[in-house]
Amino acid sequence: MDNSNKTTSPKIVQVAVPRPVHQAFDYRIPDRYDMPKLGTRVKVSFGQSSLIGVVIGTQGDSARKLKSIEEVLDSEPVLDEELMRLAAWMSRYYHHPIGEVHATMLPIGARAGKPLKSKDLVLWQAVVSADHKIKLARAPKQQKLYLALAKHGPLTGKEAQEFDGNTTLLKALERKGLAQTKVHSPNYQLTSERLELSEEQEIAVEGIIRSLNSFTVHLLEGITGSGKTEVYLRAMAETLARGLQALILVPEIGLAPQTVKRVRERFGEAAMIHSATSPSHRFNTWNNTKTGKHRILIGTRSALFTPFQKLGLIIVDEEHDTSFKQTEGLRYSARDVAIVRGQILGIPVVLGSATPSFESILNAERRRFKKLHLSHRPGTAALPTYKVQDIRGLRLEGGLSQPLINAIDNHLKKNSQVLIFVNRRGYSRTLFCTHCGWQASCSDCDANLTLHQQPEKLQCHQCSRSYEIPSTCAACGKSQLLRLGVGTQRLEDTLKRLFPNVPVFRVDRDAVRTPAKLESVFDNLSRATPGILLGTQMLAKGHHLPNVTLVGIVDADNGFLSTDFRAAEQTAQLIVQVAGRAGRAERRGEVWVQTYNPTNPNLKALIHSGYRGFYSTEIEKRRAAGFPPFGTMAIIRAESLDENAPLKFVRHILNGVKEKGVEAIGPVPAPLKRRQKHFRYQGLLLSDHRSTLHKALQLIRNQKVPAGIRWSIDVDPIDTR
Repeated sequence: MDNSNKTTSPKIVQVAVPRPVHQAFDYRIPDRYDMPKLGTRVKVSFGQSSLIGVVIGTQGDSARKLKSIEEVLDSEPVLDEELMRLAAWMSRYYHHPIGEVHATMLPIGARAGKPLKSKDLVLWQAVVSADHKIKLARAPKQQKLYLALAKHGPLTGKEAQEFDGNTTLLKALERKGLAQTKVHSPNYQLTSERLELSEEQEIAVEGIIRSLNSFTVHLLEGITGSGKTEVYLRAMAETLARGLQALILVPEIGLAPQTVKRVRERFGEAAMIHSATSPSHRFNTWNNTKTGKHRILIGTRSALFTPFQKLGLIIVDEEHDTSFKQTEGLRYSARDVAIVRGQILGIPVVLGSATPSFESILNAERRRFKKLHLSHRPGTAALPTYKVQDIRGLRLEGGLSQPLINAIDNHLKKNSQVLIFVNRRGYSRTLFCTHCGWQASCSDCDANLTLHQQPEKLQCHQCSRSYEIPSTCAACGKSQLLRLGVGTQRLEDTLKRLFPNVPVFRVDRDAVRTPAKLESVFDNLSRATPGILLGTQMLAKGHHLPNVTLVGIVDADNGFLSTDFRAAEQTAQLIVQVAGRAGRAERRGEVWVQTYNPTNPNLKALIHSGYRGFYSTEIEKRRAAGFPPFGTMAIIRAESLDENAPLKFVRHILNGVKEKGVEAIGPVPAPLKRRQKHFRYQGLLLSDHRSTLHKALQLIRNQKVPAGIRWSIDVDPIDTR
């Protein structure tokens, strides 16, 4: 039989590209390449550019004229079957283009098409020397770096930069015999467990261990200081003993180093991924976790997408924290996606918090999650007492009432530390003219400017634009300008004036920009008794401050009065988390809450009945309104330089929602109507049934978008702003 004219079937693959399109594209595979596996990166021509896409399927012959793949970049998938399934779920659930989901999951190097090859990670470590002070007597920068290496090392070159180090200084230390390099080789060795578990901790650990190798979601609800971290460590020890890997997600970069420290003390090793790590270090960690070299990975949201050789346990610490929700681009909840990843792999997921989200509490009540409870602090440590300070009619000094000032003085005289919490950066909230009522506002946003003292400026906290502080009113020309409200910088000045002999440490986004800087603040604080710690939400997230016996919450009212449906929940969580910093050692702490509204039912329930008392009060409001966790919600947001365009677009989308069982509300201006010169409108979709809501969103996402409009779908929004 003559086969001379027989032709082989063309090789065609479906490629998802990182562009805002809800479809894959067919490409031919040149004869020089074998058929690539699913999850493999390929370089393709798309429009006028070349893109790095991911193969998501194969296709039979096509009558159409197809472009050919330019290059197949991998012999093995960069995204394995499990991560491909996770990406497909995220694309469906969040109604986001699959190619952009892949781009979110991949590290920067992989997105750029770099080969997946790990390089040896070189670390710098201090060489112990009795005469290092003599050698560094005239080199203060080298001395600072040497001490950082000795205390925090070994460090990568990037990590050394957080301590004001650089290659020149490191090599100078090396020439003096005070520093040396070594190639990092992960070595996990369990150290002895000295802490004795409470009965509740024993039950929690046993419950998690029993579920290894099966999908279960555990809600570990433990009051602040009750030993949740020790439960994590014991569960991880058994996970590693079975030859499996563990992933710990934390909400903020600032929490990652302290978690890494605890884990390394127990296991000798832990890898870390967050936005402050360099792309090369991140890429290396990604690869070494995939090959199994790293057995424990700690990180923020994006660490969730790291490939593992054999992942056996996922822990989401502070699961309630809003930082787990991505608010730009792919608007996913890392907590919820972690649960789906656990389900795909058939492994347990532990959600830990002293103040669980309403969704998690309700899931536990409905027995979708298994509840684990830690109701006591270890040893003799007791919960703090609360004092509600009515500040109506009182004269405030820098935001502080005289009774609170007296309480601060009493605690400092006992060589204790005091924490003052204010949820506002800057010096004052805004600049206000007492003659005509003018307020300093941003020219690009519908937002008041915040006054900053160091450096002196007015700044918009929406677009970051800065302005000079005027000497006269921009509206009437008068010089009757009042600095209205209280910020962290103003409180810092007030506290330093009231207590000149006591060190004051300020923690906010302006004063603390890196994890190393935050760690340095807490190191200095640990040696300061008495001392005052002042800050914003950064202080509410799991820091162990054993010498703090008084917590002062300057203004508890804003969140409870907000129109956002989750604001009261988030405010209550914040108050409980901040209050939990008090009295964590043997000395009982107290918490002062300043308020203009002491009869607020939410605040009263929180103070008298704890977080669960607040939950019982607030959850009924949610039930009556049909808001999450009882109903499902999505927000359609649109913005444009032309005010009418996003209004008309959102109205068109909402009018097109014909799905029975979906309620459309809006369009309405966003709470911040204008940001960076763009006008913003939004609409709300509500439904009692998740599947019904998603059917409506399936139709909405294919809308044709007029030029000049940016828009998004936000499923399960964390707020309505």
